[in-house]
Amino acid sequence: MINLTGSFVAMPTPFTADNQIDYEGFSILIDRQIRYGTSQLFILGSAGEVTLLTIEEKKKIVHEVIKMTQGRIPVFFSAASFTTEQSVEFARYCEKEGADGVIFTVPPYVLIPQTAAFVHFDTCMGSVGIPCGIYNNPSRLGVLVEPETIKKLSDLHPNFVVDKEAMPSSEQLVQVQRLCGGKIKIMCCDYPKYSIVLPTLAVGGTGTANIGGNIIPEEAAFYSRPWTSMDIMESSREAYFKWFPLLQQLYMFSNPIVIKAALTILGLPGGHLRKPYQDYTGHHRDELEKMLDEMGVIAKYGIGR
Repeated sequence: MINLTGSFVAMPTPFTADNQIDYEGFSILIDRQIRYGTSQLFILGSAGEVTLLTIEEKKKIVHEVIKMTQGRIPVFFSAASFTTEQSVEFARYCEKEGADGVIFTVPPYVLIPQTAAFVHFDTCMGSVGIPCGIYNNPSRLGVLVEPETIKKLSDLHPNFVVDKEAMPSSEQLVQVQRLCGGKIKIMCCDYPKYSIVLPTLAVGGTGTANIGGNIIPEEAAFYSRPWTSMDIMESSREAYFKWFPLLQQLYMFSNPIVIKAALTILGLPGGHLRKPYQDYTGHHRDELEKMLDEMGVIAKYGIGR
C-alpha cells in the first residue's frame, strides 16, 4: 500500500509565544524536511507534545498539515488515545481528511494483557482502509507488543504496514522480521541508549522513525537507508557513528525538550514548549549549541547567521 523506507521523522508541534499552534512554523519545518530528503513524516507523536493538545487542536493540525503535504510527502498521524473507541474515531477522522496513514499504540496506563492488546489493534486496524502501523514503546506505555501478536495482526490486516520499534531488544527485531517475512516494515527509534538503528537495518528493517532528522534531516536520511549493498551498509554505519554524540545530546531530556532548544538555536520555528515542560537552559543548552557549532550543523542549517 505504501513503501515506508529511509527517514521517518517524528515532528514536534510548533507553538507561538502565546501558546497557539504555529501553522506557518509547521509549513517552514515541513518544507525543510522535504528539501533535505526525508521520506515520510509522523505527526502528533510524543515528540509533538500530543498529550498537551486538545482534540480540537489535534483535528485542526491534521486538516492543515494534510493541505501542506498532500502529493509532496507521505504523512502519518498518531491515532493513539486512552480508549479503543477514541482511537477508532480519530483514525477515521484522519482517513476522511486524506491522511496517508495512522499509527496506533496500546492505551497508556491500563497495562492490558497481550490478548487485549491484540483485540485493541485488531479493532483499530479494521476500522479504516488506509495504511496503519503500531508504535511499540513499552517504556512509555507499559506494555510490550510481542512478535506473535504482530504476526497475527499482519495475517489479518493488509493495511498493517509498519512496526515502529522503541525498545532495547534485537531479539524483538529478529522475531518480527522472521515471523512476518518482511511484510511489515520495521522502523526503529533513534534513542541512543537503545542503539537499535544498526541492528534494525541489519535484520532487514527499512529505516528509522526518528527525532534526529528534525535537526540533521539530510544526515538522518543518509544513515537511515535500508541496507541493499555493502557500500550502503558501510557508509550508513560510518555516518551513524559520526552523529551518535549529537543524538545523545538530543535525548538528554524527554522529547521534545532538546529538539525544540536545537530548533531555536538554528533560528527555526517551534521552540516554545507547553507546560509542564520547562525550557532547556543553563550549561546543558550551552553544550548543545557548542556541539551544533563544532559539528557544522549551525553553518549548514542555521537561519539568519
